[in-house]
Amino acid sequence: MIDKIINEASSAIVSAIKGVDDVITALRQTVKNQVVGTLKDVSEITKTGLDEVTAVAIGTIKGANEVGTSLIDAARGTVRASITGVSEIGGDVLAAARKAARGVITGTAEVGGDLGKAAVAAVEGAINAAKEIGVDTADAAGAATTGIIRAANEIGTEAATSVKKALLSTASLPREVIEKAINKEEESKNE
Repeated sequence: MIDKIINEASSAIVSAIKGVDDVITALRQTVKNQVVGTLKDVSEITKTGLDEVTAVAIGTIKGANEVGTSLIDAARGTVRASITGVSEIGGDVLAAARKAARGVITGTAEVGGDLGKAAVAAVEGAINAAKEIGVDTADAAGAATTGIIRAANEIGTEAATSVKKALLSTASLPREVIEKAINKEEESKNE
């Protein structure tokens, strides 16, 4: 089922952004529609753990790559739209931030994109969404960072090093929050 969601999201993104002038708005609206459509009701959200959000994010990055859209803009827009979509249907927005960011990193790795830049954009997208829906931006940034680190660790040591370096060296991100999330993930990995 997850592969089906990835393919559907990728196809939806390709269809939505081909030939439009405002690619990022079209991407965000399509991602939001995919997330809301996939997670039909709150009871389904509870049962699935929002794995579908990860699948939509992977598919979105693949679709954006297919049509030549900036993966950085796609990463930022995907995380933002995923969070706002889950918020709209009453779901756990921090879990959505974690799952969407994880999907962005996985998708970016699959298409050979820059993981560090995608990681920064994903956290920025989480912060933007948090501001939009009235959630604590530090919590959203921490949740997105957790998802990013988990995905990067699964990809490999080089990927993990790359995203950590990018996240910690970006002045616009809350360094203390990023460090805390990275350290927490590293501690749980070593247990």
